[in-house]
Amino acid sequence: MTRAVQLVPALLLWCGAAVGQATDSGAPPPAPPRHARLWARPAASLLLPGSGQLLAAQDRGAVYLAVELYSLARIIQLTHAGRRDADRFRELAFDVARRGFAAAQRDTVFEYYKTMQRFTESGQFDRGPGPAFVPEIDTATFNGSVWLLARRTFWTDPDTPPDPMSPEYLRAVQFYQQHAVGPGFLWSWRNKPLEQGVFRETIHRSDDAFRTAQNVLGVLLANHVASAVDALISSRLSAAAGRRTALRMTLGPVTAVRLSVEF
Repeated sequence: MTRAVQLVPALLLWCGAAVGQATDSGAPPPAPPRHARLWARPAASLLLPGSGQLLAAQDRGAVYLAVELYSLARIIQLTHAGRRDADRFRELAFDVARRGFAAAQRDTVFEYYKTMQRFTESGQFDRGPGPAFVPEIDTATFNGSVWLLARRTFWTDPDTPPDPMSPEYLRAVQFYQQHAVGPGFLWSWRNKPLEQGVFRETIHRSDDAFRTAQNVLGVLLANHVASAVDALISSRLSAAAGRRTALRMTLGPVTAVRLSVEF
């Protein structure tokens, strides 16, 4: 009996410790460190502009979000328009200017189509009927202009050809072969000025659409950075003041920045 009475205090201490452990296990987790809270809103705004501001109940977050949605929609629209016009000018180039020179449509670099705007004809690549290679001499054609540039670059007198086996002549021919349009990509817009005009207009529209899409992409990236910097400044000001802080910018004839701190 005496031994049982002596065990009662020990049992009470053990039960109290168990209850304390159970209470501690049900306690809420510790708050995240202050450094993590400081970067939460800027990180959110960097991923989705405006989200960091909306988390802090700041109305300007809707502006960042609206710019994000508009920029994405505009980039998709411009890219689609650019690709549509690119398909059109490629088809027009083959159906009208290249079909007589190539049996199957083959695509190439964009600079090739830009050149087709400036020259009505590509000219022949090799005018020689035999094994000897003879460049195009009509300077109104693209290949003829390339051969003229080669002669001016490597010959002493572009109108007086040197010996065909001389280094000057061979270097000019090599330059021509590297820069002239080959047999598989010859073209001619002769007697088709309206079709060439439509080709020029279509290629300009495609080029402008892709260039504008790149500019809008720059606005999109700038919006991400601006929203993240805005959220970071607001978070640091709030942490420094120990109160809720808001940073507002008004754009207009006079740009104003206002800082408000709740008391």
